[in-house]
Amino acid sequence: MAHVKRCDQPDPVTEPKHQIRALHTDATVTVYQAYSPEIGLAAARDGRFPAAWRRDRMTWIKPSFLWMMYRCGWGTKEGQEHVLAVEITREGFEWALRHACLSHYERGLHTDRNAWRRRLKRAPARVQWDPERDLHLQPLPHRSLQLGLAGEAARSYADEWIVSLADVTALARRIHTHVRKGELDAARALLPHERPYPVGDEVLTHLHR
Repeated sequence: MAHVKRCDQPDPVTEPKHQIRALHTDATVTVYQAYSPEIGLAAARDGRFPAAWRRDRMTWIKPSFLWMMYRCGWGTKEGQEHVLAVEITREGFEWALRHACLSHYERGLHTDRNAWRRRLKRAPARVQWDPERDLHLQPLPHRSLQLGLAGEAARSYADEWIVSLADVTALARRIHTHVRKGELDAARALLPHERPYPVGDEVLTHLHR
């Protein structure tokens, strides 16, 4: 996986409010998670999640590196000291999107609250759209995808979709050091090369208005 290419910087004025931006190839997409040393170090070493990683719990994956940095505090928060870049199949990622439900009720998107609750209860995946972040981890006008996986989706993620898995904590810390020093061009040059993910409207229409 390439993690040191210059990131395309979206224009916050013209950027679509809901758009998946990710490091991706023709066959894979990279998502980020952060874990304790017990899980993070073992996963990076073995290229798969260890037995301590529970497949019966919901796990959230994020295509946005900077949103992950916001969530884990550049890898400084307790239990999130190791940032993992997980390259998964696009087939698996898009299956999860097709079978996902928006994590909150949206008038005009769902028939009614009861219909939304029934769909959410059955869905093996759920989606949240949270404000994307800049290098200072301040919110931007457009949104970043978070994809929660449970049940069948979580098991498939851990056991079938992973192509490669790498610990990118050192990269996160290098970027953070540049940001603290005000060296934003140097920090930006190290960001993963995230660009619009080419997914059809039919895959996302049930996930935002």
